[in-house]
Amino acid sequence: MSTLSPHLLLLPLSLLLLLSSTLTTAQPPFQCTTTSTCMSLVGYISPNTTTLSRIQSLFQVKTLRSILGVNNLPPSTPRNHTVRANSTVMIPIPCRCFDGVGMSNHVPNYTVVKDDGLFHIASQVFSGLVEYPKIVTANNIKDPNLILVGQDLWIPLPCSCNDVDGEKVVHYGHVAASGSTVGQIAAEFGTTSETLMRLNNMSDPKSLVAGQVLDVPLKACSSSVSNSSPDFPMRIANGTYVYTANNCVMCTCDATNNYTMQCQPSGLTPVNWKTCPTMQCPESSLSLGNSTTQSACSRSTCAYAGFDKDHILTTLAVQNTCPGSEDNSSGALEIHWRGWSLAMVLFAMIMIQRTL
Repeated sequence: MSTLSPHLLLLPLSLLLLLSSTLTTAQPPFQCTTTSTCMSLVGYISPNTTTLSRIQSLFQVKTLRSILGVNNLPPSTPRNHTVRANSTVMIPIPCRCFDGVGMSNHVPNYTVVKDDGLFHIASQVFSGLVEYPKIVTANNIKDPNLILVGQDLWIPLPCSCNDVDGEKVVHYGHVAASGSTVGQIAAEFGTTSETLMRLNNMSDPKSLVAGQVLDVPLKACSSSVSNSSPDFPMRIANGTYVYTANNCVMCTCDATNNYTMQCQPSGLTPVNWKTCPTMQCPESSLSLGNSTTQSACSRSTCAYAGFDKDHILTTLAVQNTCPGSEDNSSGALEIHWRGWSLAMVLFAMIMIQRTL
């Protein structure tokens, strides 16, 4: 590879295509038919020993806590935490849909350095999460054999906001390792081979190749967040946590709570607010994260419902806690059922009185 200042000459496109075809197959785009934006994840495989801080900078993630949360690392983990070569780190990315395809919302942006090439940037710097022709298209590059030192490139990472089989999920861009199978990947991430094959337009599980980026749906917790809140839609994958409401609230997701999002005051110094607003549930003595048992199979929890310019919103959610119950997170449905039951009782009393 030769360099001609101020331009950086790349390998001939024909050679790049040959190299690309020997390493991977063309990646089908992640389908994203909704009109909303969301947060997705990609699995970055570090080519060298590095730090969380450098990875945060590479992907332009606003806060280190966002990376700690999706990897379920302790909140006290330092910025210079070592990441060994070939380790996988989950990266949260803002996703948007365009023409039925999901791409990261104009981040990350990468600045070309000396001796870079589009194939190298795609396959090495960003560990194969994106194919270099997609970088060409996203940045309207007229000549893929020629880019500029110092040129800023948008790296369009794959993502999606679609529901899967009627359920809210967090889509994860997983780079298939050498020797892995569709069945192994499905088992690792709690989904099925059939779902993986359908999402990734695969007709034969044996067609999986090393380096292929798979759209893997991660089960997400249900939540009570209002669609008027800046953090809507709030999808948290199983086994992860996030900070929201200007750092005032910490929310977690895990199977032990029937995949219902659990939130509590974070105890952190807020951003954009001098102090964190009160987090009391309306018409209740409960504050955010507190619960009270109502019966053998139900409990009321002061749940997080979003935030606005001045307030943190809460709602009293009733959860069915009996094992095997399908309705384990819909407070609104259970409240509605209680109201209907009361109405039926009153109706029966009136009919009895009329017959006396």
